[in-house]
Parts: sequence; C-alpha cells; structure tokens
Amino acid sequence: MTTTQPIQPTSGFLQRVLAKVRISQTWPVFFASVFLVTVPVFFQAPLVRQWPEFSVILTLGWLGISWRLIRQPATWVWGDLLLGFSWSWFTGAIYWGWLRWEPLLHLPVEAIGVPFAIWCLYRGWGKVGNWFYLGSLFGTAVTDGYFYIAGLIPSWRQLMHVEPALALPIFQNALQIVTTPWGISWAVGFALFLFGVGVFPLQSKEQHWWAFGGAVLSTILVDSLFLVAACLA
Repeated sequence: MTTTQPIQPTSGFLQRVLAKVRISQTWPVFFASVFLVTVPVFFQAPLVRQWPEFSVILTLGWLGISWRLIRQPATWVWGDLLLGFSWSWFTGAIYWGWLRWEPLLHLPVEAIGVPFAIWCLYRGWGKVGNWFYLGSLFGTAVTDGYFYIAGLIPSWRQLMHVEPALALPIFQNALQIVTTPWGISWAVGFALFLFGVGVFPLQSKEQHWWAFGGAVLSTILVDSLFLVAACLA
C-alpha cells in the first residue's frame, strides 16, 4: 500500500516564493543606495555652487518622480528610496548653496528632515527612503566629527572662500594634517566604525535596513574618493 505525501498549502508555497523574491531585492536596493550617495555628490557640488536656486527647485522633480513610482506596486520601493534621496538633495542644496562657509551649520541643516523621517517611521510609512536618509545623515555626522577631531575645520572655511583654481595650497595643507599619525589613526578608527554600523544591518532581510547600510557604507567610498582627489591635486 502506497502512502501519499500531504499536499502543502498553496499559501505556504507562495509565502516562501515571496520571501525569496524579497531577499533578491535587497541587493538592488543596496546598490541603488550606494549610487544615490556617491554619484550625486559630484554632480550636485558644481551645480549648487553655480545655480543654488535651480538645485533647490530640482527637488520638486525628484519628489514628482518619487510620487509616481510609489503609486505603482512594481516600482514603489524605488519611489520610496527616491523620496529619502530628495531630503538629502534638498538639505544639501540649501547648505552648500548659501551656508557652506560655516561648518557648524552643516549637520543642523542636513538634519532638517529628521523630524519628518521619524514621524513617518513611527507611522510605519516610507521605511526604505527614510532609513536611507538617516543612514546618509549618520555618515555625514561621522565625517564632520573627523573634520573637527583632525583639525580640518580651518581648511574647510578657507576652501569655501576661494575659487577652485586657488584651492590647491589649501588641499595640500589639509592633506598634511590627514597624513599625520593623529589624522591617520582617527581616519582608520572612523572608517572601521562606519564599516561596522553599515554591515550590521545587512544581516536583516528587510529592504529598508539594506538602504540604511548602503548609505552608511557609501560614506567610506565618498570620503576615500575625496582623499584620492586631494592626493592627486
């Protein structure tokens, strides 16, 4: 007499399939977060210096695209992520457009969207985008902390008051500070700290944690690119 295996419920099978799909979507969210932190930095920096008003207005375009993507079930996660990017773009445009001469205002201005992000997370809405924004802001805070500890704030102020063509001596002076034992030890320490904070969320299967981790880890990449640029200057 043969025995038949019990047929597994269709709902259980679908749940496992959806779980695998959700896991497969974490890496695209991660790489999209890395892209949205690294590439726009080099695009926005010259744009906001020449046309700060246009850079701020461009935020409306990002929000419009975000809203259209969010309304579609197939693309909502990208719209959610773009919404968080819109906060980073808007606050960055305000600071680098009009307030870049004062480093003390950098983090407060970049954190303008924090109350909104916290409120949305409390309501369970927009997790991917809001955690991306908070991850990007966290990386900014750590980088600013290094500037203060390493003694780079005077170089920051000088760079904001000169034309790019005259910035080479300031870059060279800042590089001398960074390459001291004090500067190197703190740079390594902060990089390891960012790496730990960025990698830990990747143990989760939730997309919003991968957006946060990607934004944090991107800080190391952006800072490294700026360091290489200073060395080649």
